[in-house]
Amino acid sequence: MAIQDFPVLTLITILPLVGAVMVALLPKGEDGVVKTFAFTWSTLVFLTSLVIFAGFNPAVPGMQLVDNLAWIDEFGIRFMLGVDGISLWLVILTTFLTPVAVLGAFNAVPKYMKGFMFSILLLETAMIGTLLSTDIFLFYVFWELMLIPMYFLIGIWGGQKRLYAAVKFFIFTMVGSLLMLLALIYVYYQHFVQFGFWTTSVQALLQVQFGLAEQLILFVFFALAFAIKVPMWPLHTWLPDAHTEAPTAGSVILAGVLLKMGTYGFLRFAIPLFPVAASKALPVIAALAVVGIIYGALVAFVQKDVKRLVAYSSVSHLGFVMLGIAGMTFTGVQGGLYQMLNHGISTGALFLVVGMIYERRHTRQISDFGGLAKVIPLFATMFMITMLSSIGVPGLNGFVGEFLILTGTFVSESLPYAKLWVVLGTSGVLLGAIYMLHMYQRVMFGPVTKDENKNLKDLSVREVAVLLPLIILMFVMGLFPNLFLKYTESSIADLLKTYNAKVERYEQREASLSAPRLGGVLAIGDAASRANSDGQPQQAVVLR
Repeated sequence: MAIQDFPVLTLITILPLVGAVMVALLPKGEDGVVKTFAFTWSTLVFLTSLVIFAGFNPAVPGMQLVDNLAWIDEFGIRFMLGVDGISLWLVILTTFLTPVAVLGAFNAVPKYMKGFMFSILLLETAMIGTLLSTDIFLFYVFWELMLIPMYFLIGIWGGQKRLYAAVKFFIFTMVGSLLMLLALIYVYYQHFVQFGFWTTSVQALLQVQFGLAEQLILFVFFALAFAIKVPMWPLHTWLPDAHTEAPTAGSVILAGVLLKMGTYGFLRFAIPLFPVAASKALPVIAALAVVGIIYGALVAFVQKDVKRLVAYSSVSHLGFVMLGIAGMTFTGVQGGLYQMLNHGISTGALFLVVGMIYERRHTRQISDFGGLAKVIPLFATMFMITMLSSIGVPGLNGFVGEFLILTGTFVSESLPYAKLWVVLGTSGVLLGAIYMLHMYQRVMFGPVTKDENKNLKDLSVREVAVLLPLIILMFVMGLFPNLFLKYTESSIADLLKTYNAKVERYEQREASLSAPRLGGVLAIGDAASRANSDGQPQQAVVLR
């Protein structure tokens, strides 16, 4: 059987859910068995996800390995999954980070181990389903499902203010989701009005035509849901609290994958469904992205808690991703997509190293450390590599993404004042180096100022096994980016081609309607017989 005939995407989506159910059936009090099973099962999911490459053709821009099963046919709702160059690496990132997070949590979960591992595996199914769904109703189901396990991960296994952080996370994301649901229902209804049948297929909904006012309202509703998830400034305030209070594994998944659902949503839904509105909104997106870059960096610099510093760095780094998307150039969008992966690897590793030092000292205050490089040199080395990756040092993964974003957006013709936004955004690179190096110097160098720091144990074999795959990827992605970029090229090119064609078509219509009048009739030639850009006869427009 050819891989194209096997429902591999359905298998990858369902496997973590099956693992979650099996965890729930394991006997109580057997935490060692639960941890081993969860790690083994999530590793199996990762290995299974690699099968996608056997049937994936990088030259094909559209959805591949499509699974299309009947679900609620009377409403046009189907269980449809597909993968393209935009979603491929995000799916692999999800399946890769999950066993890393599980392994990293072996000694960090003091209670309810079964519930913790159940939540992690359920969250993995929700994230994979969100990335693979090509039916917008199915996408929304998985999108909402992500909230539940993450809410419990923060609310049960988080820090002292865990309930506050969990409720704040839930309210912010739920409000955005409800706005998106209203817009989704309207798009669904308009397809029925225009084509005469119900469907929630994303490909079919792309054909629905909207007026500019409709597009702007619908785009805002979708964009707010995705901007909250990114999160973009000023909708970011839930993130530092969620990261600070979440358990280490929760922070790794939140930073590594969950935040990317927002940036992915812009590329997959908001921009393709409402391209004209998106083109009008690009300056606003760019401005908010640049503010987020600078604001996140400045606030990170003054943090006293290492984990909160890393949380604010996410606001800054994801601002670069949104800047690349706002430029709507091939290089900029490709850089934005690559930076999503980089951020998942680098920031995920940062949260892991912060969690490891917290397990030893039960504090994350920078002032409680100093001179750790003398006591735990292996930890200091891996922390240093991770930190350099985060600030974009050449040779590591972060540099490639930021370079592509800045150079691609700099030459953008569709983004007004693109060069100004890039110049301002580039300051975030410098600021990122300042706050990260300043934090590392205070934690790792100088005298060992606290007696509690003098007898710390260096990394264990398990902890090295957690960090080493991430560090290897930092070098591989930094030195050989084309191994990853080649899989995204055709899908990004197709996205931009379709976007530019729709925007150009709209601009041509606007130009024809505003053409000079001759005798009360628009001077656009024989408009009554001329075909417009949709191939339909265009009516002469008389100005009364």
